[in-house]
Amino acid sequence: MAAVTLPTLEYRPLNFGRWVVWGFAALMFLVLPFIFTSKFSLALMSQAGILIIFALSYNMLLGQSGMLSFGHAVYSGLGAYFAIHALNLVGKGQLAFPVSLLPLVGGLAGLLFGFIFGWLTTRKAGTPFAMITLGLGEMVFAASLMFPGFFGGEAGISGNRTAGPPFLGVPGWTFGPDIQVYYLIAVWCFACMVAMFALTHTPLGRIANAVRDNPERAEFIGYNTQRVRWLMLMLSAFFAGIAGGLMAINLESVGSEAVSAIRSGGVLLAAFIGGVSFFFGPILGAVVFIFFSIALSEYTKAWQLYLGAFFVILVMFAPGGLSSLILMNLRVMKFRKFGALLDPYFGVIVSGVALALGLALVVEMTYHLTLDIALGPQVRFFGFALDTQRLEAWVLAITLVGASFAAFEYTRRQFKAEWDRIQVEIEDWIRDNPED
Repeated sequence: MAAVTLPTLEYRPLNFGRWVVWGFAALMFLVLPFIFTSKFSLALMSQAGILIIFALSYNMLLGQSGMLSFGHAVYSGLGAYFAIHALNLVGKGQLAFPVSLLPLVGGLAGLLFGFIFGWLTTRKAGTPFAMITLGLGEMVFAASLMFPGFFGGEAGISGNRTAGPPFLGVPGWTFGPDIQVYYLIAVWCFACMVAMFALTHTPLGRIANAVRDNPERAEFIGYNTQRVRWLMLMLSAFFAGIAGGLMAINLESVGSEAVSAIRSGGVLLAAFIGGVSFFFGPILGAVVFIFFSIALSEYTKAWQLYLGAFFVILVMFAPGGLSSLILMNLRVMKFRKFGALLDPYFGVIVSGVALALGLALVVEMTYHLTLDIALGPQVRFFGFALDTQRLEAWVLAITLVGASFAAFEYTRRQFKAEWDRIQVEIEDWIRDNPED
């Protein structure tokens, strides 16, 4: 009689740390409106939630699959157009569909165009893929101005997010108030974050990493790399379309800028700022990008200059993005050597802030002198009024820049020497204790 082989059971303990992280993220989405209560803060957080989904979807291409795209706004923009048209059909009573699920319409539209355009674009990889996506994005943007029947021309398409029935029949829950829209975006954002994180642990996500790192070897073991890239692009387009659908509900309007190269470039910057090598990088980058593009733009016309300078400095000194800086410091903390960096960090931060303030003062005075001089010679900087036509103001600004730059360069060298020493000690410890 043949022996019966019983299946073996394997115990896998819960990843407690992961539950804590995701629980904290959900809690933050829930309580943030109670901490930042102004309408501007609410609008800022809603925009950040949409951009987080968009940036994570973009990182499915760049960070996970190694596909640099210059036209990712095509999928979010077309998703937004389909969602706003569906919203108008709901308002006319021609479509029985809850407004809370309209982002799915945008997602399915993104998936459809990801299937169509992806078949063409993913036939090439590397630079050819990037150039094809750039041309495709320009074609769709031109089409948005050529076919006003669907795209609405330069004026775009408007809608009314309160047109549908109340959410779950609850009176007053019609997504008219900004707080209701925020929580709708928060729920979708959290769900998409979980889904995209789960995707990274699937066989498709793993083989996408293999195609990114070594496509020849992936082909050798039997995988069709073009098909893998195509599948990842379709899924990425689906989530980008969801972001577009949420944008349509939030703004109640969709214009040609939704499919423009500016929006594609913006999500690329957000992903790179946060760090494309880590899942949470685009989340961090999206928050920073929203700070520059919306929060800072309310106070200065030079916000694009500041964003560009920040991006250049980050790429020069931390090409892995902000997330790489965080993880490198966590590594130092793990080996209990962060205390030696406290004083160098203090010097670098204080002198760096002073240098940033000095440069910002020069920029604001220059902008005012060249663009807003008709409003008078005075410019306000952190509550102080400075006369841009008086020599004393320029001497003050230039002196602040020179002194802070000298202090920053001195403290930076001290910090670098201490940082390098600590890294050598960590590497020596790892080499001497390989089992630990």
